[in-house]
Amino acid sequence: MEYERITAFQDPRFQAMFQAYFGEMGFPVKDWPALFREMDEDGHKNEAILALDDGTAVGFLQYCSMELTGWFFSCQAGFVREFWVTPEARQKGVGTALLQQAEDRFRACGAGWSMLTTDSAEQFYLARGYTCSPAWQARNGDKVYIKDLADPDRADLDNEAGFRPCAPMAQGVE
Repeated sequence: MEYERITAFQDPRFQAMFQAYFGEMGFPVKDWPALFREMDEDGHKNEAILALDDGTAVGFLQYCSMELTGWFFSCQAGFVREFWVTPEARQKGVGTALLQQAEDRFRACGAGWSMLTTDSAEQFYLARGYTCSPAWQARNGDKVYIKDLADPDRADLDNEAGFRPCAPMAQGVE
């Protein structure tokens, strides 16, 4: 299995995976090209990781890094936006590997937390160290799951994961 990071959602492999995912979930989309353009242009610096089996895409995880700010505190976090694996590739470690790659990317960008919502894979995330956090509210009404990414034994993941270091995400953060 190979994993490839993409930063533009015009990639036909990503588009095919995303359309299959929305089809499985029963989400209708009227204008696919507009949706993919919006992903590229929404200002959140979205990225995705494709899982490739002999060059064929079998899954993806779309994510972004963000700064959560309040009056006095701020925190870098990674947000898992969308995540899907083909039925044929499920239960083979593909989803776990995609999630680990995203978490490694978050750490490389200075994020202390990984966050996501789910309405279909709660046990998958709980088994991988996420906890349901009623203190957080998602705008879509789904439960919010978080994972503390602080792990001093994994401080140099940007090189291990094959990702380039992130640009600073907030003024004064190096």
